[in-house]
Amino acid sequence: MALLAPPLSLYVHMPWCVKKCPYCDFNSHGLRDAPPPYADYVDALLADLDADCADFGAALAGRPIVSVFFGGGTPSLFAPELVERFLDGARARLPFADGAEITLETNPGTVEHGRFDGYLAAGVNRLSFGIQSFDDDKLRRLGRIHSAAEAEAAVKSAQDAGYANINLDLMYALPQQTLDGALADVARALALAPAHISHYQLTLEPNTAFAANPPPLPDDDHAWAMQEACESALAAAGYGQYEISAYARPGRRCAHNLNYWQFGDYLGIGAGAHGKLSDSATGIVHRRWKTRLPQAFLTAGSGTARLGGSGPVPAAELPFEYMLNALRLIDGVPAGAFAERTGAPPEQIATPLAEARRRGWLVDDPDRLQTTALGQRFLNDVIAAFLD
Repeated sequence: MALLAPPLSLYVHMPWCVKKCPYCDFNSHGLRDAPPPYADYVDALLADLDADCADFGAALAGRPIVSVFFGGGTPSLFAPELVERFLDGARARLPFADGAEITLETNPGTVEHGRFDGYLAAGVNRLSFGIQSFDDDKLRRLGRIHSAAEAEAAVKSAQDAGYANINLDLMYALPQQTLDGALADVARALALAPAHISHYQLTLEPNTAFAANPPPLPDDDHAWAMQEACESALAAAGYGQYEISAYARPGRRCAHNLNYWQFGDYLGIGAGAHGKLSDSATGIVHRRWKTRLPQAFLTAGSGTARLGGSGPVPAAELPFEYMLNALRLIDGVPAGAFAERTGAPPEQIATPLAEARRRGWLVDDPDRLQTTALGQRFLNDVIAAFLD
């Protein structure tokens, strides 16, 4: 089947944060004595976008940007006028869809009072707060720079500025956390009435401070109990789970992340950013990533110098790449979407599909790729079945 061009998003990586958290494995860099060259970085971002547009012009032609996501690091370290300058520059290079979702990640400890008005005026219509917990002891253990009271104040300030589309990030299975503690975090998040809540388990990632010196975490059984209890609390409050770690009020699902999970396309610009682009003319799915270190990204003299790597996704890896995203969705995806989004024949996944259904991991429906409750619990095993 021919490869069809899916929706197109834009991911923008802002690599600096005030302080590196001990659990974080993202490409983020704590502030040093001198402030980062924020304005120069915006110039480099636009130059990076120019290079991607030049290299993939034919594949991008006529395709509007449906969402933009400023991730990091802590993008709210960038002043609203710099965010606006980037968005104006991006619109001059690529068409934006009407009502495009534009998200900015922010941490409660990094936004000055009144700045949310500026982000809203700049065109940012969705905010994502890195709260993680409303327990001050847990926040200290996680290395966060804000308190629970500051988190609540920041969210209310954004709401006062006019933001209705707000996400709160929460973690569970924190060091020495109890079931009651996890539920208390969810209750305080719900009291703020956000549009969306991301609720995910703290895990020890390689090459982090927590991996080197692990804190005392709840065991798997206790973590599972927290997940189930919090899912129930969120559902009772009207937040529908649509992805393994995402819950939303009706009509407030994250368009940007949905595009990832449905194997859509996205340009990734900025230090360490990754992108994926489908070329329907050639039938090739491209991957591209940028050099990780901010200084190297800033001083690169050309678009190619900013590249960390670029090339087609090997055909044998497409099933795993696709399932890694699509099976995170609670409702799954149409079975025919695999061939449309990868260009690969359905026969390529027939054997692992049959085995996953036999094990009870996938719903026994030939027209849909959807995990069962058992499959959601053992999702890593399900996805691994599609490795070449």
